[in-house]
Amino acid sequence: MKVRAFLAVDVDEKLKDRIIEVQEKLKGADAQIKFVEPENLHFTLKFFGDTGENRLKRIGRIVDETISEYEPFRIHIKGAGVFPNPRYIRVVWLGVEDPETFSKLQEHLDTGFRGIGFRPERDYVPHLTIGRVKGPRNREKLADIISDLEEVDIGSMEVREIALKKSELTPAGPLYSDIRVFRL
Repeated sequence: MKVRAFLAVDVDEKLKDRIIEVQEKLKGADAQIKFVEPENLHFTLKFFGDTGENRLKRIGRIVDETISEYEPFRIHIKGAGVFPNPRYIRVVWLGVEDPETFSKLQEHLDTGFRGIGFRPERDYVPHLTIGRVKGPRNREKLADIISDLEEVDIGSMEVREIALKKSELTPAGPLYSDIRVFRL
């Protein structure tokens, strides 16, 4: 049996109220945004898609080997942005200030995953998706609000764990559960 799987860093609980405040400001645009629920806030390191049990075990071994070289590290969540660009907004995100260790970890993991048939990420940017834009209504107003949030400071957290997660798509939105948690 296959599960829809991804590797992620969960957001520290103490930062979620600040993130919700940012989402509330974005609601002021009256745009068509589906916001990420607080319990689902995470940084994706790798999306695997539908993955079988044997491949999940191989992913686990690669994560174990890779993170043995890392200690817990701090990240600072700061700044809002969009993908792909301000004229065509599909995703609203919060960024990571000075993401060197985070990016190095992702790249190191990606190298291992390439060995079991996964394509490497192109131009990986550590980011926290906080909303997905579902339509064109009030895009200019939304872009203005995001521009005002360009320097928003959410705060710091320590990355101590990485979770291999299962994603179940439901009409009410995705449900995420941990398959396995790895400690740095």
